[in-house]
Amino acid sequence: MSAQRIKSRILGSSALKVSEVGLGCWQLGGDFGPIDEQTAMAVLTQAVDDGITFFDTADVYGGGQSESYLGKVLSDIAPDAVIATKYGRGEGTYPDGYSLTDLRDAVKRAQDRLQRDRLDLLQLHCIPKHVLSHGAIFDWLREVQQEGHISHFGASVETLEEAHICLQHDDVASLQIIFNLMRQRPVTELFDKALEKKVGIIVRLPLASGMLTGKFDQNTQFDATDHRNFNKDGDAFSVGETFSGIEFNQGLKLIERLKTFKPDDLTMAQFAMRWILDHDAVSAIIPGASSAKQVSQNAAVSALSPLDKRLHEQLYAYYIDEVEPLIRCEV
Repeated sequence: MSAQRIKSRILGSSALKVSEVGLGCWQLGGDFGPIDEQTAMAVLTQAVDDGITFFDTADVYGGGQSESYLGKVLSDIAPDAVIATKYGRGEGTYPDGYSLTDLRDAVKRAQDRLQRDRLDLLQLHCIPKHVLSHGAIFDWLREVQQEGHISHFGASVETLEEAHICLQHDDVASLQIIFNLMRQRPVTELFDKALEKKVGIIVRLPLASGMLTGKFDQNTQFDATDHRNFNKDGDAFSVGETFSGIEFNQGLKLIERLKTFKPDDLTMAQFAMRWILDHDAVSAIIPGASSAKQVSQNAAVSALSPLDKRLHEQLYAYYIDEVEPLIRCEV
């Protein structure tokens, strides 16, 4: 795939130009099962070769391992790539250790791992709602920004209520949300406001932890270190981060029904990701990949034609009637 074929979009009110298909790098920390350095390097190199210019990570992915891989590879072959990282879930920080000093120190450590003098985008990482509401943390972000450590800031949130709290701040550049065929509520409850405020939407879990590939069945087993094993019922963190909050076997049934909506010339993964990119409010999707082949398959979605408007309407109606009642967390 040639680099030119991936389309780019501007991230909200920032001047950051990002590939509309980015790469989510949670898996590079080993949180989807063990990953060796050779595989991580192959994934990142393929992403650059395929024209991906946007990479999303966090300081807690593998205790900094994900950021370190990104720094090692991209500093050599794609120094101008846009990297978004996160702050707020580290030991000693979450749930009540937030301070300007803690934030600044975390940013400096991320700079070292990413080999960047300034971070392109720092996102608050699913921090408690009361911390968002208090607002002081946004002032700390502004101070660190003014000091030159970060160019832009945004937030990764778990609920629509948290998203709207962040939208009260005019200098928030982006919101990272869960949005996929099994979590469609942002279409009516968030996107118009985000467009009005010029806040870019970064979509995580576009394939609902792999569920929307249509490749899982009742016999699918996940590694003991994979969050799809240990957090399938929300035992480690928000259940919404795993299979979009839907119980695994219920999700399998929903996928079978969703397959009946899919155009014959698309795979389920292509269908699910193209559906997301059809929304103007979305700046980028950040699917993960555990192999170079998966990277290229994801990147190719950018070249697909938009889905029919009537199909969008049918999918939303199906979501409201059949899917949303099964979600086990606040959307």
